[in-house]
Amino acid sequence: MCGFTGFLDNTSNKKEILNEMLDTIIHRGPDQVGEFINDNIALGFRRLSIIGVNNGLQPLFNEDNSLALVFNGEIYNYKELREELTNKGHIFKTNTDSEVLIHCYEEYKENMVHKLRGMFAFVIYDISNKNIFAARDHFGIKPFYYYLSDDNGLIFGSEIKSFLKHPNFKKELNENALKPYLTFQYSVLEETFFKGVFKLQPGHFLTFKNGNLSTTQYWDINFNQQDMSLSQSIDSIENIMHESIKLHKESEVPVGSFLSGGVDSSYITANLLPEKSFSVGFKQDRFNESNLAKELSNSLNIENIQKIITADECFENISDIQYYMDEPQSNPSSLPLYFLSELAREHVTVVLSGEGADEIFGGYEWYTDDKILKKYKKLPFIFRKSIANISKKLPQFKGRTTLIKGGSAVEDYFIGQALIFEEDEACNILNIKYQNSKSVKEITGPIYAKVKNQDDITKKQYLDLKLWLQGDILLKADKMSMAHSLELRVPFLDKEVMKVGESIPTIHKINNKTTKLALREAAINTLPEEWAKREKKGFPVPIRFWLKEEKYYNIVKESFISKYASEFFNTQSLINLLDNHYNNKENNARKIYTIYVFLVWYKRFFIDQD
Repeated sequence: MCGFTGFLDNTSNKKEILNEMLDTIIHRGPDQVGEFINDNIALGFRRLSIIGVNNGLQPLFNEDNSLALVFNGEIYNYKELREELTNKGHIFKTNTDSEVLIHCYEEYKENMVHKLRGMFAFVIYDISNKNIFAARDHFGIKPFYYYLSDDNGLIFGSEIKSFLKHPNFKKELNENALKPYLTFQYSVLEETFFKGVFKLQPGHFLTFKNGNLSTTQYWDINFNQQDMSLSQSIDSIENIMHESIKLHKESEVPVGSFLSGGVDSSYITANLLPEKSFSVGFKQDRFNESNLAKELSNSLNIENIQKIITADECFENISDIQYYMDEPQSNPSSLPLYFLSELAREHVTVVLSGEGADEIFGGYEWYTDDKILKKYKKLPFIFRKSIANISKKLPQFKGRTTLIKGGSAVEDYFIGQALIFEEDEACNILNIKYQNSKSVKEITGPIYAKVKNQDDITKKQYLDLKLWLQGDILLKADKMSMAHSLELRVPFLDKEVMKVGESIPTIHKINNKTTKLALREAAINTLPEEWAKREKKGFPVPIRFWLKEEKYYNIVKESFISKYASEFFNTQSLINLLDNHYNNKENNARKIYTIYVFLVWYKRFFIDQD
């Protein structure tokens, strides 16, 4: 696992600029640094040694030094690709997966992306023609950002913060990013919170030729449910997961696993059988599953290493967490993940984790209706639709969400796990300058259009895979692990695993009794039944309790009444949210935290660094 940064332009002092850019991402690769510079381009690389420890420094070149590569990630089928390319006459100098990429490009050009199985972001520079080819993996496990400068140059890299050191980069806030963030809790637009900086979308490649940039989609999810029995679904999951875990554990350095009390990480751990597993929690019992992790580890004869996190540690590190995140992201689970990664890095260099299982195999409880909603839906739809339209115009009350969902199509209300502020609520607290942006419907509509003929559960899965997974789950997984120079691998997020997930019938994912039905049944062959069938808890964080303590209330209030907060918000509205929560009138914890995180991020990038 590594990080890269670079630029293609006419600046004269490229080496000095590149070194400053590389310094900002040293956490992604503390083992080695490499660079390639000529009159046109500067490519920089930070290395965390995993495979080919002694000969994997980048930039890497082909036989005649006409192509240069920088690459972040792992190619899990690199051995078979290497054999295929060797048979075609390619000569390899190293035993790395990185070199496979550059020869694969020589042989197949842009079509090389269809050959790859792994997590990756890479840039290949054609030295003779001065062209760039870059690609990002299927799910967006690894990040890739780019920026077109005024001189028709291109800046690119694993993290936005490296761009700040380039003299042609104009650091400006993207005013259109804030309102959607208040609803989704993460940066949901293709253009980031930094104006002009874009994310290369998952399953896409990029070309840059003669100052012209274009992006092309090379892969998409295609749900095509097959007529199969539950036992066939179980067998297909078990077979592909054993294969994927085997591929993901290959390493020349120590490998461990993250472990909670849930089935996903437990299943990975039980199949991997590492020497060490890692768990964190909070002192409140309802926010701590570390005892379950310890119990399972003991039964598997694995050492479980734990840490209990305090509120003080979280508040003291929020600024650093948002700095490493690059963009504001208010999923509270980023906090424990930051400390979990720090803990694991003291013992191993690589960890396996369970991200992606819920989106692929139907693990979220919000994919299906609760008992009350199911009863309500027995009423005529025309009646429910009228009630829903009325409810949407009313302030929040108990049962409002049920009434809206009961009389609406899934496309009209489901945006993923997080819905922090309704759009009108966001506008009510924002200053006019920040109220204009894409609506929620404009963001979700094109995604839903691609699965318009699928059932509601599949529609929700697809939306989550396209928005929630890449924008929230994988962003924090990469940024929090790499903040501590730790490689995090996700065996569920493999294109071959996705093929199985696409084919499994919805009834084998969710029924009236459980979520992830087929996956849980597959896990019983590896795990004790109580682990395989345990209800999902996620990564709960007691923020709502902390914000009722005077110390943390005052920390947040200081941010809310700051001069820079008034640039974006009606600060009195912020104080009302905070006070009503503090005085037990409303549970506004997620809303308060989402605003606070943005202000912490803004202060770190636009005030403290000025």
